[in-house]
Amino acid sequence: MTSSEEKIKEAFEEKSWQEIKVSDSWQVFKILSEFVEGFEKLSRIGPCVSIFGSARTQPDNPYFHLAEEIAFQLTQRGYGVITGGGPGIMEAANMGAKKGRGKSVGINIALPFEQEANIFIDPDKLITFDYFFVRKVMFMKYAQGFVVLPGGFGTFDELFEAITLIQTGKIARFPIILVGREYWEGLAEWIRNVMLGKEHNIAEKDLELFSLVDTAEETVAEIDHFYSKYMLKPNF
Repeated sequence: MTSSEEKIKEAFEEKSWQEIKVSDSWQVFKILSEFVEGFEKLSRIGPCVSIFGSARTQPDNPYFHLAEEIAFQLTQRGYGVITGGGPGIMEAANMGAKKGRGKSVGINIALPFEQEANIFIDPDKLITFDYFFVRKVMFMKYAQGFVVLPGGFGTFDELFEAITLIQTGKIARFPIILVGREYWEGLAEWIRNVMLGKEHNIAEKDLELFSLVDTAEETVAEIDHFYSKYMLKPNF
């Protein structure tokens, strides 16, 4: 048994089961407070696009500059930009939104290694959450589109949750755009050839839930085309 496991065991031995259940019940109020704060702030921001990608992407990486340019061009179309509030792709997107004089929103997360919010977020549009699932609700509810640049597990989590919720009809459809064919094409091929073609675990129409592009111009055009095609209005 590791030292961490021993500490957990000791903590449970010190508390009665009733105390643990009471603690869980009170946690509901903390969760509720995060939803309330998020809804109150984000319901006033207007149409936005969420931009995702790795926090580890450095400023000399081409994808960093691409994220900045995408965000800038989106602001010129009247969209604000929502990011996870941290460094890397998130910082680049907030930087581009700031450069375009658009709304720059940061939905940060409190982590053990203390992810610091980047300096390009509008001060009145920064929210820090403790719970990932509450944070993801905000991304889904207040976004008119998802732009997904290369990232890690967190990026994939947000991407596939959005696809699943749209696929199952739990949320209204919005454009999901994967930026960087070199990075995403292998995944897209596996989805087509294995998930669909070999195992039949999705329907062919599910492939239409996302698209692949390479440039900022293509990204913005995909969003414009989506809303002209479906004649949908923002979530507000």
